[in-house]
Amino acid sequence: MHKPLFVTGVGTDIGKTLVSAILVEKLKCDYWKPVQSGDLDNSDTMKVQKLVTNTQTVFHSEAYRLTQPYSPHKSAALDGIEINEQTIIAPKTYNQLLIEGAGGLMVPLNDHFLVIDLIKQLDAEVILVSQNYLGSINHTLLSIEALKSRSITIKGIIFNGDENTSTEDYIINYTDVKHLGRVPILPVIDKKTITDAGEYISL
Repeated sequence: MHKPLFVTGVGTDIGKTLVSAILVEKLKCDYWKPVQSGDLDNSDTMKVQKLVTNTQTVFHSEAYRLTQPYSPHKSAALDGIEINEQTIIAPKTYNQLLIEGAGGLMVPLNDHFLVIDLIKQLDAEVILVSQNYLGSINHTLLSIEALKSRSITIKGIIFNGDENTSTEDYIINYTDVKHLGRVPILPVIDKKTITDAGEYISL
């Protein structure tokens, strides 16, 4: 069996859900968002479901559905609970599983456990989503250093949005992490553009 693929970003609002939808459609893999913070009426799982057309993908239920749109540890506290990392167990499937994280790598799930710790616990390989903005080299290199320091396998980097070959080349050359592709700004986000965008990514 393949190891799970864990889609994480170098920060918040980087495009993890968009990239996840493209990958789910391209690979026809299962999708799982372990922790959803806020937007329960339009969760990331629901967003990906609306964009995927293949009939093979199974969407697995979240381990935690938190009502407030904050960092998971704060959202859980406001909901009167504490996230117990031992209860976050990958769903059983014979298909490739794609896991979408919450925020970036160092986002806390409780007072001692971060998203990066969850990746390690789930024995997943990381697909890191980056964007080209002022500061993105720093954020991307720090994310890769953190993953390497925990001996977490990095499948590669996907850049999302406007192209900046100088930034992308520097990150790839410095880190020696595989460049899996770049998703340009899509004119609209719908089932067709998500399907077509699969051609931008090479795993």
